Order: sequence, then structure tokens, then C-alpha cells
Amino acid sequence: MSDESKEYQLRIVTPERVFYEGPVDMVEFNTTEGQIGVLPGHIPMTVIVAPGILTITEEDGVKTAALHAGFAEILPDRITILAEIIEWPDEIDKDRAEAALQRARERLENRDTQTDLARAETALQRSIARIEALK
Repeated sequence: MSDESKEYQLRIVTPERVFYEGPVDMVEFNTTEGQIGVLPGHIPMTVIVAPGILTITEEDGVKTAALHAGFAEILPDRITILAEIIEWPDEIDKDRAEAALQRARERLENRDTQTDLARAETALQRSIARIEALK
């Protein structure tokens, strides 16, 4: 296997911008089925992204971001993530994230329906991802 075949491309796109594009060694993120780590040569699959921390391992180090929702297409030589929302730590307002976490917790306690529960849980997961990305 040549060194060229080991290069793995990551592309993350949101409705507003190309968030990230370049070669990576590994990508880790949450899916609706659990956390996944993707290396070059991964079997092809499509997954639904769940709120959490996206970890990008590059040759020069590790980057993290708060990834909130979307889809990912995984192929042996590349991964494409179509994200509704994704934020680098320096794009997150800590006070706003903590206030959103508190609101989500209150909604969980005061929910009236299953729909309210699902919305509150999603809001809670997004708030936690933002705060974890700041650490």
C-alpha cells in the first residue's frame, strides 16, 4: 500500500459555509447508533449525526468542534459530513451556551408531551456539546 492511498479526506459542509476541508488521519463523532471513529479504509456507510464533539486528528495535532446534527457519508478514502450546525470552540459564546443548558434542563422537568421531551433532550445534548467543546 502506498503512502498516497493512506490519505483520508474530510469535508464538512453547512448551509452557510464549507466548515472544514482537508486531509485527516482520523475523525470521531457521535451518531444515533453511538460514537464512531473513522480511519482510512473504513467500510462505506451513511450515518445520522447526533449532537456531540467532533474530533479531527490531523498530522499536526487534534482539533475539536461542537457538531449538532446532520448526516455523514463514509467511504474508504473520504468522509463528507453535511452538518446543520457545527462550531469551533472560539465561535461559541460560553454564557449563552450555559443559559441554553439551563433552559433545556428546565424544559425536561416541565415537559407536557413526548414531543416536548424529544425537543428538550436535543436542546440539552446541543448545549452540552457546546460546553464540552470549550474545555
